[in-house]
Amino acid sequence: MNKYDIIIVGGGPAGLTAAIYAVRANMKTLILDKLAPGGQIINTNEIENYTGMGAINGADLAIKMFEHTQELGAEFDYKTVIEIEDMGKTKKVKCEEDSCEYEASAVIIATGTSPRRLGIKGEEEHAGGGLSWCAICDGAQYKGKDVVVIGGGNSAVEESIYLAGIVNKLTVITMFDLTADPKACDKLRAMENVTVYPFQEILEFTGETSLEGVRFKSTKEDTAEKYVTCDGIFEYIGLEPTADFCKPLGILNSHGFIEGDASMQTKIPGVFGAGDVTSKMLRQVVTACSDGAIAANAASKYVESLR
Repeated sequence: MNKYDIIIVGGGPAGLTAAIYAVRANMKTLILDKLAPGGQIINTNEIENYTGMGAINGADLAIKMFEHTQELGAEFDYKTVIEIEDMGKTKKVKCEEDSCEYEASAVIIATGTSPRRLGIKGEEEHAGGGLSWCAICDGAQYKGKDVVVIGGGNSAVEESIYLAGIVNKLTVITMFDLTADPKACDKLRAMENVTVYPFQEILEFTGETSLEGVRFKSTKEDTAEKYVTCDGIFEYIGLEPTADFCKPLGILNSHGFIEGDASMQTKIPGVFGAGDVTSKMLRQVVTACSDGAIAANAASKYVESLR
């Protein structure tokens, strides 16, 4: 059995920051993540509000964070966690790969979120083939083409600005108005190849063998449906917590987010949450890092109390 003081599930900003603080508290620390370290920020072209960095590519920031954990000696492994079993003073972490299991005195869950979907006709059929949730991953293939972005929040507007610099024509369709930072919204609206349709209901993504366009209608006026042809669509309509494996622990709220106290501890002693997977007001890189630091500090004190 592989035994650690603290196991961190999730390698995004919250998990990586937690690892830094845990190692510095002399905790034997392991980070587990099924994907590359960095979480959602590796899919972000530019981050402009992380203190001290100015404007930085998300993947570059992720690399810096991960390298920091490795310089300090935190261990990392590519594993998909499928269950955490509370055994009192010991927590058993079970993984999908090779039925691998680990034990730790404390666990910090920092698994973040995944993109929410609309659940409309044509969505599943075109997922990965014209329909994407990552502009930095797939935007380059639409150079000089026509693209639609669904959504009006920070992610939608920031990635729309990035895409507008690549594509021929960009159409933004949002169920409400643009709700991102006003400065970013103004910048997007000022771009000559961008058209914004606020207060719209998305009805269908069309196309039999390949994506052809999107049907939508106003939620404010009883007007005819609109239709925009396009080569690609990017969805940014919110995020859902990646925490289904935590359901048996009983630490999730009605929306599936982890509930914790001011020290990030859940109702189970030794089990902590951190970052976007927790119930919180603001989901940003800087707040995820803050959560990770608080959780690691509290987890380290918890481990020390058991000795």
